[in-house]
Amino acid sequence: MKKIRKGDNVIILSGKDKGKQSTVIKFESVEKVIVRDVNRVKSHVKPNPSKNIVGGIVEIEKPIHVSNIAIFNSDKNKADRVGFRFNESGNKVRYFKSDGTLIDL
Repeated sequence: MKKIRKGDNVIILSGKDKGKQSTVIKFESVEKVIVRDVNRVKSHVKPNPSKNIVGGIVEIEKPIHVSNIAIFNSDKNKADRVGFRFNESGNKVRYFKSDGTLIDL
C-alpha cells in the first residue's frame, strides 16, 4: 500500500515550485509522480497529421520524485506524515501521524 495515491492533495517540499499545493494526477513509476500544475516545462512537438497533432511549443507537466512531496493535512493546514493501521472491520487504512485522523474515509 502506497503512502501517497492518485487524487491525494499534496504540498511540494522542494524545487522551483516549493510550497505549492496541488493534486496527484498519476504515477509514472514507483518513485516518480506527476502533480497538476507543478514542474511545467515547454516542449517542442512535431506536427503529425495522421494523429491530428498540431506542431509547436506546448507546456507539459514532468514527473517529480515522490520524496519531494508530502500529503497535505487540511485540518492543520500543513504537510503531514502518513501511517497505517487496521480499522474495526480489519481493513488497512491510512492516517495522519500528527493527529491520528483517517485519510481514507
